[in-house]
Amino acid sequence: MNETTAAALFSGNRTTLAPYRAEHFGWSVEGKVGTITLNRPERKNPLTFESYAELRDLFRQLAYSTDVKSVVIHGAGGNFCSGGDVHDIIAPLVDLPMPELLMFTRMTGDLVKAMRHCPQPVIAAVDGVCAGAGAIMAMASDLRFGTARSKLAFLFTRVGLAGCDMGACALLPRIIGQGRAADLLFTGRSASGEEAHAWGFYNRLCEPDEVVKDAQTLAAELASGPTFAHGITKKMLHQEWNMGIDEAIESEAQAQAICMATQDFGRAYRAFAAKARPVFEGD
Repeated sequence: MNETTAAALFSGNRTTLAPYRAEHFGWSVEGKVGTITLNRPERKNPLTFESYAELRDLFRQLAYSTDVKSVVIHGAGGNFCSGGDVHDIIAPLVDLPMPELLMFTRMTGDLVKAMRHCPQPVIAAVDGVCAGAGAIMAMASDLRFGTARSKLAFLFTRVGLAGCDMGACALLPRIIGQGRAADLLFTGRSASGEEAHAWGFYNRLCEPDEVVKDAQTLAAELASGPTFAHGITKKMLHQEWNMGIDEAIESEAQAQAICMATQDFGRAYRAFAAKARPVFEGD
């Protein structure tokens, strides 16, 4: 993060992310769509301490972005992400004392929090291996496009850990159901693209050479819509997990009233009255 971006972020001002240069993954902005590319293809795109932290920081900055309205995350070389790097992460963790282990697990959880709390819709384009922390990042995305050859695996029990990593026991059952989540989290087995799609983990199966383009097409469509309202939708989808029905209805009444006060709501009405397509500006 450069000094200008940092100053804007911590002062609460809006900022642009198109000029941002990521050090530990690829980052590009085309139109209003930001694309994250996990780019260590020779090792199936594993994460390191540094990439975890930089991904967390980028998603935190997205809350202040003026130019990025949706995000696609994918992996280079025919795989999404193989999880935490065995040599760069797993080996050092074996010798760390408990306070430092807890610092690490909280930091990885903060990546999921940042993904869930950024207002932009996040679409994971998953091909090939999607395992461990890679499966978590796909899970934490708002929408997931997969391929028939993708392999989804929550591998934590395979390395002697619990399946409750980075929010998996909270998020995964809400996506695929309690019993199916228990299957994957207890066994650490791999689910094929067809199985994960049938279970509802993937919203759509695509051809391997089309999955990123299909995700970016939807991301561009969402980015051209009422993006302030999309941010409200994402917030309410997240917050209402812990609400009763009456509380949720009241919260949605307040949220929708806020959206009715936006310029986009007026634009949509005037376009409808003129039998034209609305042009949203996100305000």
